[in-house]
Amino acid sequence: MEYTKGIRFDSLGLSAEIMRAVRRRELEMTTPVQAGCIPPMMEWKDVIAKAPTGTGKTFAYGIPIIEHVDSGDDSVQAVILAPTRELAIQITDELRDISAFRPGVRCVCLYGGQPIGRQIEMLKKRPQIVVATPGRLSDHMKRRTVRVESAQTVVLDEADRMLDMGFIHDVTRLLDRMNKRKNLGLFSATISREVMDIAWVYQRDAVEITVREDKQNKPDIRQFRMDVAQSEKADAIARILEETGFDRCMAFCNTKGSTERITKFLQMRGIDAECIHGDIPQKRREQVMDLFRSGKLRVFVSTDVAARGIDVDDVDIVFNCDVPDENQDYVHRIGRTGRAQRQGVAVSLIADYPSKMRIDDIAQKTRNEIVSVKFGEDGKLEVIS
Repeated sequence: MEYTKGIRFDSLGLSAEIMRAVRRRELEMTTPVQAGCIPPMMEWKDVIAKAPTGTGKTFAYGIPIIEHVDSGDDSVQAVILAPTRELAIQITDELRDISAFRPGVRCVCLYGGQPIGRQIEMLKKRPQIVVATPGRLSDHMKRRTVRVESAQTVVLDEADRMLDMGFIHDVTRLLDRMNKRKNLGLFSATISREVMDIAWVYQRDAVEITVREDKQNKPDIRQFRMDVAQSEKADAIARILEETGFDRCMAFCNTKGSTERITKFLQMRGIDAECIHGDIPQKRREQVMDLFRSGKLRVFVSTDVAARGIDVDDVDIVFNCDVPDENQDYVHRIGRTGRAQRQGVAVSLIADYPSKMRIDDIAQKTRNEIVSVKFGEDGKLEVIS
């Protein structure tokens, strides 16, 4: 079923504790995906939800999970799998917000890059909710430091990304172990063949929910392209930022080396910039994210893989320092801007003929208008007619 509108939270029959947490966030209306998912998940039904990023999926499954938790039971009652460390951390933060007025509800976050001993200590506190990346949860299960067989609700968040990243065998092994569950939620921006295979094997009579990118939740993004030499990309970013005055910027690169180079060149130009990629230690990645979220970092540079699952959707401008190989990655990148009824900007920097061909293909396949711009004689940006 397709959902285009939200409903009032106070019409869902939620507990006083959950409503208090919702009101603290100054929320009155659900998003469409929340309107579609909360009622069936409250009734322990399987759900498969296709919804764009930034539409409130965490609350869509988080509220039913918190409502169902028996705070007097120390066993694991819900497991949420996420493809990346960053997304797992964000989900955990959101769940703690939802359960702020439900004493006795405990949540743990398990992911690679953090000392496993520290996580074992947290598991000794007997959390009822486990948020984890598939690999790290598998590690804990092999060590017998966590038992998830008792889980009643299982959620795969960003299921398409998780399976694309090669976690399908970990995921299926985990689902096989959690065979006493009452419901399984699959949440994804796209429903790939792999996601459908999981649904066919592990779900029964699932409620299907689709949320379109309508005017309410579709980003309003002005898209541009600029021909620029490879060695001048950082300079182009600096000049655009100087002209526009944008304060919250994301720059995407295809390789770890590119993220390092762009960041270094921006820093040399006096711009507060930091990067994350797969080789950056987890502690440093978290520090960079905290700086960016708190407004103390102007430019956040990342690879696609490192940025997956990072819930940052109030960016002023997105730079594609390299044109992505996949059209869907382009859509995910620029979707970081233009949210909350604000107009966003995306600029792709084109340095060679293959990049030109790729951006032409992206414009055609995604039906986006990507306008060519250049620096005029006065140094200002101007459209190439």
